[in-house]
Amino acid sequence: MTKSELLEIIANGESSGVEFKRDDMRPEQLAKEIVALANFHGGIILVGVEDDGGISGVQRENLEEWVMDTVFGRYVHPMILPFFETVQVDDRRRVAVISLTQGTAKPYVVRHGDREEIFVRAGSTSRKASREQQARLFALGGMLHAELLPVSGTGLADLDMARLQDYLGQVMLDPDVPTKAQQWVKRLVALGFMTEHPGGDAVCTIAGTVLFARRPRRALRQAGVRWMAFAGTDMSYEALDDGVLDAPLVGLWCDDGGVRTLEQGGLLERLMERMRPFVTDEAAELSHGVRRDSAWHYPAPALREAVVNAFAHRDWTRVEDVEVVRYIDRLEVKSPGALLNSMTVEKMLAGQRSPRNPLIVDILRDYGYVDARGMGVRTKIVPLVTKASGMAPEFTATEDYLAVRMFRGQARPLRPEGARADAGD
Repeated sequence: MTKSELLEIIANGESSGVEFKRDDMRPEQLAKEIVALANFHGGIILVGVEDDGGISGVQRENLEEWVMDTVFGRYVHPMILPFFETVQVDDRRRVAVISLTQGTAKPYVVRHGDREEIFVRAGSTSRKASREQQARLFALGGMLHAELLPVSGTGLADLDMARLQDYLGQVMLDPDVPTKAQQWVKRLVALGFMTEHPGGDAVCTIAGTVLFARRPRRALRQAGVRWMAFAGTDMSYEALDDGVLDAPLVGLWCDDGGVRTLEQGGLLERLMERMRPFVTDEAAELSHGVRRDSAWHYPAPALREAVVNAFAHRDWTRVEDVEVVRYIDRLEVKSPGALLNSMTVEKMLAGQRSPRNPLIVDILRDYGYVDARGMGVRTKIVPLVTKASGMAPEFTATEDYLAVRMFRGQARPLRPEGARADAGD
């Protein structure tokens, strides 16, 4: 870092990625700032700078050794390696610069006094993580799969047994489908759809609730999908349709002479049907003399892929619903939660995979909702939307959500009704 770059950073003040510290701080104080930045997006710590931006300079002898061996070596866990340098401001003063990238082994903790404390960045300050923030950090670090957390107040009676029987008997071809309640509980606990509750009956997990509960939102508020359609280019225009849909994620299929047909749509099918009048045009002529075919403004396989991904990879520790919004010129699908650790939009578009909810993904793959290779973004959404509209879809990743924006194109006919269309196609 050059002197001019350093002075420019100091002039801009502290931020979510910049922290000023005096060099007479205690090691646990510096460790707190390091951990908070590593649990966020990384950043820099300037040692020898006052809170108001005044440059007091470094006075401590062997500062680099103290930072690397004492602070990083003893107080910050797990191990993270910074970039350390000093910048000479004038003949008397120099500033130490500690640069950190975003950590990939979250959550990082400060070990001090037989305690481990987790800190997060909130604006220009570092503070202890709340219980919800800790859960998200553990999930981001791959140490916790939120889909396996228990949903209080649920039980076997909340699950749709017809869907479960179809899944085990017809999808998984299990020769030993349970017939009694006790057998079902034992099997569902083993599958991850229920979990043993200490001192009480087994309860449903988030995965079991989302996939198979009759009314998932009754027990898990964030299990539904918020659908809105607007007449203009933003939400200030008239809302043509607005509602929250609640249903098990997977559909109920029946076997009719060796042919599986959809008997009752799940949340994904219900959403596509609710969206249909707002993302299609009816053909001018009757098809087969009895009905009009629909032509879609957005490629149906890309729409399904975006919606399926929004549920499969969302952060279940957040209470927001998946959100699908149609405007006059585009459609946006928003999935709650940040991308996992080092995952970026660029890596996702290149085909890199990092499932947040592997159990839910596996079940959706069993039903054919999810591409077996997990390459739906690269092989479906991007090429199909680009071809249909002439514009590539846009992906936006923040600390709170991942959103995909598809632009409206020429209406294109959909396959004949009644033909099964896997959501991962």
